[in-house]
Amino acid sequence: MTESSTARARLPRYDIVDALRGVAMVWMTVFHFCFDLSHLGLWRQNFLVDPFWTNQRVLIVSLFLFCAGLGQSIAWAQGQSWARFFRRWLQIVLAALLVSVGSYLVFPQSYIYFGVLHGIAVMLLIVRCTSSWGRWLWFAGLLAVLSPWAAQSWLSGMGEGWAALMNGRSLNWLGWITQKPFTEDYVPIFPWLGVMWWGMAAGQWLQRAHRDWLTRSVPAGTGWLALMGRWSLSYYLLHQPILLGMLSAVVWLTRR
Repeated sequence: MTESSTARARLPRYDIVDALRGVAMVWMTVFHFCFDLSHLGLWRQNFLVDPFWTNQRVLIVSLFLFCAGLGQSIAWAQGQSWARFFRRWLQIVLAALLVSVGSYLVFPQSYIYFGVLHGIAVMLLIVRCTSSWGRWLWFAGLLAVLSPWAAQSWLSGMGEGWAALMNGRSLNWLGWITQKPFTEDYVPIFPWLGVMWWGMAAGQWLQRAHRDWLTRSVPAGTGWLALMGRWSLSYYLLHQPILLGMLSAVVWLTRR
């Protein structure tokens, strides 16, 4: 048995966690399909301010980041080495760079410079380094989720200079802002780190008190969700170019 196959045997996957990630991916695909329809003028919707769409985005990102924290808690409990962690982490960093380049080609005025993959890359490092906080992760997560509102109140009383500094691209990735940037995807460290911390805390609690919940088989007929969850990064990179390409081809053919 090779070293890589030994590592895989030592670090089993939990289908229920992969399936939960798969649910987020299906939801994301439907959301992006609707966004693409609007972008191509086939079904006009306001994805920037309509609560129906903005709330869905919050829930989808929350589920993704919660699953990321949950997965990191499992890897940490299984003794995942830093070398193995960084191999996966580098894949995410490279994928984030691809998203930035690709979005710049399609949306040069609002390209993605700190979207969900950029945020995940930074937050995974923080979550990995704070894995030993145990139950304090719940409290840390709460502080992280509330911190943008506290920062906004503080900045409103500090004058325009501080607000302009925090709203600028060099610092707005932190999330302590008074005005959201114009970009196609924006997932700053705060408040979203709190969701990933909660995922880590929930994973540690499950492994301590309810490990059987994690080892359960997925319901019949939902195994494909677990399969999607195992290939989440590849799927994330490919689904939008495929969706947008197919819809663009349909538009081109119908308007000939």
